[in-house]
Amino acid sequence: MDPPRADRTSAGRDPTGRANAGRASTGPANRRLIIGLVIMVAGSFAFGWALIPLYDLLCRAAGIGNAEAKAGAATSVQEQMDPNREVTIEFVASPASVGSYEFRPKVASMRIHPGKLYDSEFYARNLTPFASVAQAIPSITPVGTARYFHKTECFCFSPQKFAPGEGRDMPVRFIVDRELPTNVDTLTLAYTFYDTTQSASHR
Repeated sequence: MDPPRADRTSAGRDPTGRANAGRASTGPANRRLIIGLVIMVAGSFAFGWALIPLYDLLCRAAGIGNAEAKAGAATSVQEQMDPNREVTIEFVASPASVGSYEFRPKVASMRIHPGKLYDSEFYARNLTPFASVAQAIPSITPVGTARYFHKTECFCFSPQKFAPGEGRDMPVRFIVDRELPTNVDTLTLAYTFYDTTQSASHR
């Protein structure tokens, strides 16, 4: 009598069945993960586009930042330099998103006399192979000193259009009020550079 033989068909089917069951169970999980990532990325872009109008509303309520800069675009300033006082102006630049723009001040700081007009420049370059539009949002610190910093010319007054790969210097002309409190010897002019290409295309 021949010895009993193992059922090769059933023995060979079990590992395959378990593998198929494993793949079936991970399929829905992978789909849920992909959907979640897509929603998160879309939400991040939407939040970025919403930052500019939200920031503008905040600035209008507080009387600082971009709203103040646009209001000062049409003002004229008479120079009356204070030769006995100097103030340091620091320049800070940051792009709102990585990979869209190179953005930096041409000089990190400068010493100025209140009551005199000065010029400075920032450099921006479109890092993408597509035409783009950007909006610079300014802020002045310390808090409460924006009223003493007047911009008579600024790239932040209007959106800036860039060709693919284009880079250029962008001027800002300003004067610090002679009434700046005497305990303030340093002001920081900071800009955040937002890519507004998508929002501009929907206007």
